[in-house]
Amino acid sequence: SFAYFTIKDRLPQILTRVIDTLHRHKSEFFEEHGEKGVEAEKRAISFLSKLRNELQTDKPVTPLEDELPDAALWNQYLDYQRNLSNGNGEPSWFQSPWLYVECYMYRRIHAALAQNPPIDNFDVFKEGKAQNFFESQEAIIALCTYFQELLKNIKDLDEKQLQEELFKLLQVSLWGNKCDLSFSAGEDSSQKSSPLQTLENLKPYILVNDMEKLWSLLVNAKKRNTEKSKVRVDIILDNAGFELVSDFVLTDFLVSSKLADVVHFHGKSIPWYVSDTTKHDFNWTIKQLQSANHMWMSRCGINWEGSLKKGVWVYHDHMFWTLPHDFSSMAEVAPDLYADLQKSNLLLFKGDLNYRKLTGDKKWEYSVPFHQALNKFHPAPLCSLRTLKSDTQVGLKPGQGEQIQASEPEWMVSGKYGVVQFDAAF
Repeated sequence: SFAYFTIKDRLPQILTRVIDTLHRHKSEFFEEHGEKGVEAEKRAISFLSKLRNELQTDKPVTPLEDELPDAALWNQYLDYQRNLSNGNGEPSWFQSPWLYVECYMYRRIHAALAQNPPIDNFDVFKEGKAQNFFESQEAIIALCTYFQELLKNIKDLDEKQLQEELFKLLQVSLWGNKCDLSFSAGEDSSQKSSPLQTLENLKPYILVNDMEKLWSLLVNAKKRNTEKSKVRVDIILDNAGFELVSDFVLTDFLVSSKLADVVHFHGKSIPWYVSDTTKHDFNWTIKQLQSANHMWMSRCGINWEGSLKKGVWVYHDHMFWTLPHDFSSMAEVAPDLYADLQKSNLLLFKGDLNYRKLTGDKKWEYSVPFHQALNKFHPAPLCSLRTLKSDTQVGLKPGQGEQIQASEPEWMVSGKYGVVQFDAAF
C-alpha cells in the first residue's frame, strides 16, 4: 500500500533531510549560542538518528518522555493503540495505523529540538517552506495581479459573475494543494506557472465538485445576516508557500465580496508534515509580500496585514491539529476547539492530511457517503478542498473510482485528482 511505501521510504528520507539541515546549521548555532548551540545540535542529531533507526527496524512505538503540554495526550493515545492490538504485541512502526505513526514521527522531530535548548525554537522545515515561496514567485505575481484587477470592479459584479470568480479562486486554492513538501519528501514542489490559465484543463480531474453548494450556503448566510450575526468562515490551513497565498486570495475575495464578514485561520502550533503552516510562516508570508518589489504583491501584503489588525482576519493554532486523533474525537479531546468551530457558518479544510483525519483514514468503499465517513464530526457545514495523495476517498458515484483505477492505478496518490467535497451539518 501507499502507507507501506511512506513508512519504508518517504519518512526515513524526511528524517535524513532533517538531520542534514541541522548539520548545515552547525556554524550558525555556534555563532548564536557558542558551544552550547553545538552541543544541543549534536544531541538533537543523535536523538533523530535513533528515531530513524527505530523506524527502519520496526521497533515498538515508545511513550514520549518530554514535558511538553501535549505529551500526556500522546501517551494516552499509545495506550489506546495497545488496547486495540488485543495483546498481539506492542504497536510498532510497521504494525500500526499509518496516520498514527506518521504524526508520531513529526511529534518526535519536534521533541528532538524542544528538549535541546538553546536551539529549541529552530524550525527544521523553515528553509524548504521559504524556498517553495520564492520559487513560486511567478505564480504568486500572476495571482496577486489578477486579484487586484478583480478588486477594482468587484462592486459592479452581478451575482453570476461573483459566483464565477468564487469558483475560480476555490479551484486555485484547491490545486495550490499540489505544492506539498511532505508528499515530495522535501523535493521541489513549487508552483511555477500562472495557476489561472490551467483551471479549464483541470476541471475534469475534480472528482467531486460541490462548489454550487458552497455558493448557496454563503449567499443564504449573507441574506440571513443581521447586524448582530456576522458571517464567519474558518479555513483549516495546510501548506505554507504558494498554497497559503492562494488561501489568502480566496479569503480576501470572500470578505471583499461581502460573502463573509470575518475569516478565522487555523494553523499548526509546531512544525508539522514538512510544509504545514505555523504562525511564523503565516506572518512571514504576509511580510514577504508587503516588502516585495512588485506593486500588486506588496498591495496584497499591506491589505492583509490591515485585515489582521482590524480583526477581520484572525489566526489561531490549537494543539489538537498536531495530535494523532482523527476529527471524530475532537468534541471529546478538544471540546474548546469544537465549540469554537460550531460558531462558524462554513469550515474549509485544506489538503490531504485534513481529509484523512476527517474520514478516519480508513480504506472506505469509494461510494460511501462523505457524511457517513465523517463519523459524527459535524460542528458546522464543512468542505474539503483536497488533492488526492493518500489511498482514502469517499463520496464518489458508483463505479467512478473503479473506472479510474482501471486506467490509472496511481490515481489516489498522484496529486492529479482533487475534490471540493461538502457536508451540511445535521
